[in-house]
Amino acid sequence: MGCLSERFSSFFNNRWLVFVAAMWIQSCAGIGYLFGSISPTIKTSLNYNQRQVARLGVAKDLGDSVGFLAASFSEVLPLWGAVLVGAIQNFVGYGWVWLVVTGKVPVLPLWAMCILIFVGTNGETYFNTAALVSCVQNFPKSRGPVVGILKGFAGLSGAILTQIYALVHSPDHASLLFMVAVGPTMVAIGLMFIIRPVGGHKQLSFFREPRSSVEEALLPDQQKQETDKSEEGQDIIFSEIEDEKPKEVDLLPASERQKRIAQLQAKLAQAAAEGAVRIKKRRPHRGEDFTLTEALIKADFWLIFFSLLLGSGSGLTVIDNLGQMSQSLGYDNTHVFVSMISIWNFLGRIGGGYFSEKIVSDYVYPRPAAMAGAQVIMAIGHFFFAMGWPGAMYVGTLLVGLGYGAHWAIVPAAASELFGLKKFGALYNFLTLANPGGSLVFSGLIASSIYDREAEKQAHAGNLGQRSLFSSFSSFVHAEEPLKCSGAICFFLTSLIMSGLCIIAVILSMILVYRTKTVYAHLYGRSRGKLRNVEGDELYGS
Repeated sequence: MGCLSERFSSFFNNRWLVFVAAMWIQSCAGIGYLFGSISPTIKTSLNYNQRQVARLGVAKDLGDSVGFLAASFSEVLPLWGAVLVGAIQNFVGYGWVWLVVTGKVPVLPLWAMCILIFVGTNGETYFNTAALVSCVQNFPKSRGPVVGILKGFAGLSGAILTQIYALVHSPDHASLLFMVAVGPTMVAIGLMFIIRPVGGHKQLSFFREPRSSVEEALLPDQQKQETDKSEEGQDIIFSEIEDEKPKEVDLLPASERQKRIAQLQAKLAQAAAEGAVRIKKRRPHRGEDFTLTEALIKADFWLIFFSLLLGSGSGLTVIDNLGQMSQSLGYDNTHVFVSMISIWNFLGRIGGGYFSEKIVSDYVYPRPAAMAGAQVIMAIGHFFFAMGWPGAMYVGTLLVGLGYGAHWAIVPAAASELFGLKKFGALYNFLTLANPGGSLVFSGLIASSIYDREAEKQAHAGNLGQRSLFSSFSSFVHAEEPLKCSGAICFFLTSLIMSGLCIIAVILSMILVYRTKTVYAHLYGRSRGKLRNVEGDELYGS
């Protein structure tokens, strides 16, 4: 009986079990990608026009990315609590929308429907946070592939849920809303106690030679505490040395420089012991654990944010307008492109995680270089959309889908490397704000204003004056029935702007590469051999 209990405990605490459970949860966490399938039902049942549906889409994008509460809950509560909160939000938000659409409760005003869509979609940020935080900590050496796989299943979940719905298809199209409300909720509640960091391996340490497990076990608790305190004190003294050493020390030969630094270290240690000098605690360096407040004052963090805003924001603009883009070019089956971009999104996340890991592990090169490559691919894809050549929709969907997906495997991994794992939930959820920020400006303002302008030209034979961006944005806020635009001209200028923004994102990513070369050399160069002895097995290979 004891042996059986021990085996069950070992199985339950296996990090691979956590990883599989996280994949199942992520397979239901991409509810936002189903909006293109559920919005026609909402539009028909509630007699909305396209502008009103667009406002629901903005609420969906905000709910999909505003994850500050999820990050806060993941720090205050155990991760199963965060998953439970997300499941409740998903059930209440989309469950209420289903009740309204089916006429079981009174129809709510548009602003209330936007809140319900926001709350329901926001539930997936809890799923994402719990899955990523637990698995990145469980697989610190393989964070690129791990993040890529998990985010890949989130991107593919729209296609997964759509195919499940196709198997149980009923004449009532509102049943898809019911499945969205109930399905992810049941999966999340069923697996919420499994999603967590587990023991049995070292949580990443790049800067210090790790003690062996035997040595760790032989040390008394008091000696362990004293050792940890002395190591922390050494870190502080080392930071003081950087402030106190004369500039000419760096110009001395290596042997003499080490001797002078050792003398200065001894003096500082003695002075600190005698109370003659007060050692101030140093700020974290890149590669160590940052709080969100500490990260917000770092240029590298904002380079990641704005590069993500331009890259993923332009990709989300395509996703949100893919139906109109395909219709303007004469395609009737717009759902084909929606399914295709979901698949390319999935493959982009898998590929982005894998190739970015190869870049840092095999070539000791900064991971943001992979993000720059993804943005080059997206720039080419937007250019194909602008040209409107035969087959351009297929090529553009492929390239933009791959590049957009790659962002969500590369960025979380890079952020965890540069700013640590301790506050990873808060850091990740702040970075995700770039997604709705880019969508709100690029899709809700630029793309819609240009589309409406071209539609008016076609409707009135070019006799109308050009509308300002402000007036187009006003018409977005005040719902009006939009005109339809035909031809490649509808998204020609928008796609060129998106392509140019991706080029700017490439420049920002390469600046980040230049700034972090020494950091990645320190993380994956000198310490790579040491880390292989810390963790017995990796995600790929033994």
